[in-house]
Amino acid sequence: MSQSTHRSPVYSRNGIVAASQPLAVSAGIEILTKGGSAGDAAIATSAVLAVVEPGASHLGGDAFVISHSAGKKKNLAFNGSGEAPHSACADQFENGIDHHGYKSATVPGLVSTWFEIHKEYGLLSMDQILAPALDYARNGFAANSGFINRIAGHLSTFPETEVFQSLGIAANLKIGDLVIQSDLADSLEAIALEGRDAFYQGEIARKLVEASDGWFSLRDLAEHRSRVLPPLSIKYRDYFIHGQPPPSQGMILLEELLIAEGFDLANLTEADRIHLMVEAKKIAFADRYSLLGDPEHIDMNLEELFSSASIAHRRSQIDVAKANLGEPTISNEGSDTTYFLVADRDGNALSWIQSVFHGFGASWAIEGTGILLNNRLTGFSLDPESPNFIAPRKRPAHTLNAWSATRVDGSLVYMGGTPGANIQVQSNFQLIVNAIDLKMNPQENAEAPRWQHLNKSGGSSLDEKYEGVLQIENRVEKEIQQSLSARGHSVEELSAYGHGSAVQLLEVLPNGTYIAGSDPRCEGHAAGI
Repeated sequence: MSQSTHRSPVYSRNGIVAASQPLAVSAGIEILTKGGSAGDAAIATSAVLAVVEPGASHLGGDAFVISHSAGKKKNLAFNGSGEAPHSACADQFENGIDHHGYKSATVPGLVSTWFEIHKEYGLLSMDQILAPALDYARNGFAANSGFINRIAGHLSTFPETEVFQSLGIAANLKIGDLVIQSDLADSLEAIALEGRDAFYQGEIARKLVEASDGWFSLRDLAEHRSRVLPPLSIKYRDYFIHGQPPPSQGMILLEELLIAEGFDLANLTEADRIHLMVEAKKIAFADRYSLLGDPEHIDMNLEELFSSASIAHRRSQIDVAKANLGEPTISNEGSDTTYFLVADRDGNALSWIQSVFHGFGASWAIEGTGILLNNRLTGFSLDPESPNFIAPRKRPAHTLNAWSATRVDGSLVYMGGTPGANIQVQSNFQLIVNAIDLKMNPQENAEAPRWQHLNKSGGSSLDEKYEGVLQIENRVEKEIQQSLSARGHSVEELSAYGHGSAVQLLEVLPNGTYIAGSDPRCEGHAAGI
């Protein structure tokens, strides 16, 4: 399937970076050209994104990574989600978990993930790797439209400006203004020179405990670790798809694919294909809300969920002529996240997503550090019957997920991802089907029209506006939209590129050539060396 694109794919043999912010791409390329590994370049890209996209991710946030080692043909999942602090019990939240302030945060996992990645893949020193981010924090960078729009969007719903003052960022910035974050630069420098302990046992940890009036303890920080484990893997068509294990909802993506594999998607009409994929999405999300939690605190049997009998039963629940309107009520999820990918000259690659959850996370920075905290604690349930019920040292269910695909011989073939909260696994579902079933190249795939189905809400005004709606970019033909409406879908048009995603994609040819694509819905791009 071929379609016109706004830009050409990027071809490279010696390394590639694709991200939502050009300065982060440049940082990753710089590290690759200095002899750094894909892991080194990914840490550099991650750190720069925290400096230049603080509304989406920060040192006080989390990360999930799927990595591929070409030499070993080995895939790993890095789970950088933080635990609830010792104080976080349900009885502390009689009126619900507030979205702002330190009581909305979990222990940050991003920095710990940097050091786990470095342990596995690092070639350069951390001071070399963090140098680009440190430079942008210390000496400044020019604010782009995305930076300005995120601040404006946050202030429109939460007008207090204290968090921007704490970060050293003027709330009235204009495009092109210089943004300098001196406290953040000091924190990055300490981490670069002193290592992981600077964050989890040193001055930064002490400042977090003091500023949060003991809500966080030194033990909460010192005991945190990023988990490194095998990814969830399934076979789809002729490929193995690797996704994030719980507490990530990457299980949804794999279940969607297993259900969809029973249909000849490549030869269906577009209306039939969208209908079946939306119905598979609904089934997988229902399973997510009944099963997903922290596997270190609850029992989860994903082997049973992914079994042939279970998938066949769920597939049989799809009516090819009619939409299922009996959907579960789901929780409201944050959508401020950033995704990128990196590959090096040796064929190693990382699929990386990081977040502070909602825009500017907790809207609270650790005094004197320039570090913004996440508000991931709001991802817990206060229902004691939920597998995602809040408890100290438990990790909340996460929307964050990244994926890769390998051939039967173990070689890497695809890697990709996108921000977008609950839209993530829907978008990734479409990306994989577009690549494998419809044979789109990465740039065609990044630009292809997309849909997003938003279920009944857990209470946000945004979700209430789009209750039970199937939103489709208006580049999809009217006849297709009408066909979907006739099956019972509540169809609503988005603008031509109005879908809530910012896709980055990689394909690796059998001869080792990289092909990358980047979504025009965001300000980033792909670049190679």
